[in-house]
Order: sequence, then C-alpha cells, then structure tokens
Amino acid sequence: MDKIHAEFLRKCKEAKKLTNLKNEEMLLLYGYYKQATIGNNTTSKPNFFNFKETAKWNAWKKKEDVEKIDAMKLYSDLVKKHQKKL
Repeated sequence: MDKIHAEFLRKCKEAKKLTNLKNEEMLLLYGYYKQATIGNNTTSKPNFFNFKETAKWNAWKKKEDVEKIDAMKLYSDLVKKHQKKL
C-alpha cells in the first residue's frame, strides 16, 4: 500500500498540470480521488440546480464501494494515460 499511496500522491500533484481535459475526464478523476481519500459518498445530494456540485456528487457516487487502494490505482493510471497524450 505504501508504494501505491506514494504513487497516488505524486499523481495528484501531477494532475494539476493536465490541460485540455474534457468535463467527463475531470469528473472521473474527481470521483476516483474522493473515493481514494474519503471512501463512499455519504453526503447529501446537492440541489438539482447546482449543476457543477451535482455532477461532482454523481461522479463520486458512481465509485461507491470501490476499495480505496483500487481507487488510488485507477486514479494514478488515468493521470498517466492523460500525461501520455501531452
């Protein structure tokens, strides 16, 4: 876990440098990040008219029950994939 966690933290920093990500790609990263750092989404769903927060909430909710370690791996792999596109 330590190696995976270290890689995850490194990729979190590197993800800030990614540009030209589509909304869907950003939401996927967000969902994995929240699942990896917090776990299942137990927060109340935002107001329907708060589109941005609702999209983020849904992205995280879709990752429900993904183990934290798996979410870290998937997040890191996704960042690597987008780094290759640069």
